[in-house]
Amino acid sequence: MAQLVVTYGTPTDPAAFDRHYAEIHVPLARKLPGLRRFELSDGPVMTPEGPAGVHLIAILTFDSLEALAAASASPEGQAAAADVATFATGGATLLMYETRTV
Repeated sequence: MAQLVVTYGTPTDPAAFDRHYAEIHVPLARKLPGLRRFELSDGPVMTPEGPAGVHLIAILTFDSLEALAAASASPEGQAAAADVATFATGGATLLMYETRTV
């Protein structure tokens, strides 16, 4: 399996971010070909020292990095990527990796 983890920094308008994310971005992301699972953080994102300065974490699971790359290159992936610039005023960091069970 492979995962795409997206961390979204604290936006300038959290309510507008949340509304756009739920109403527009989630439906775009759910259309990604090969998407197996889509999880979101719920509530504040914390570190051992306190708040993380991260508003939201999204974890998208695919069969492999190749499947993730194909989804990203698809029209649906391009639409989701383009949408990020319209609402992620706190920035977004994307991490991609293969997983293994231990």
